[in-house]
Amino acid sequence: MPESNPETHVIDFRAAEQLLDARDPRGAVKLLDSVIAAHPENTAARLLRARAFFASAQLRPAELEFELVLEREPDNAFAHYALARTFQRAGRPEAAMRHFRLAAALDPKPEYLKAARFDAGG
Repeated sequence: MPESNPETHVIDFRAAEQLLDARDPRGAVKLLDSVIAAHPENTAARLLRARAFFASAQLRPAELEFELVLEREPDNAFAHYALARTFQRAGRPEAAMRHFRLAAALDPKPEYLKAARFDAGG
C-alpha cells in the first residue's frame, strides 16, 4: 500500500469528485474515508463525503456529516440546502424547511428560494 501523504490525499479527493460525478458515490466515500482520517479538519472533504452519502441514500451519515460542516461553517448555504434535502428525503419536513430557509437567507439562489417557498409563486 502506498505511503499516505498530502499529495495522495489531493489525488484521492479529486478522484472522489470524479466518482461522485460518475454516479459511484460509494466509491467516493471509500476514497474520502482515508482523506478525512488523515485530515479530519478538511471541510471540503467532509462536504464531498456528505454529498456522496446522500447520493447513495445513506441519509443518517449524510446528515451527521452535513451537520459537522455546518458546525464549522454555519454560513455555508449549500450545506444548509443539502442538509434540508437530506431531511426531506428522510421524511422530516420541519427540519428540512428550517434549513431550506437558512440556505435562502444566506444565498438567495433561485433553487434555494423556491425550496424555502420564498419565491413569488410560493
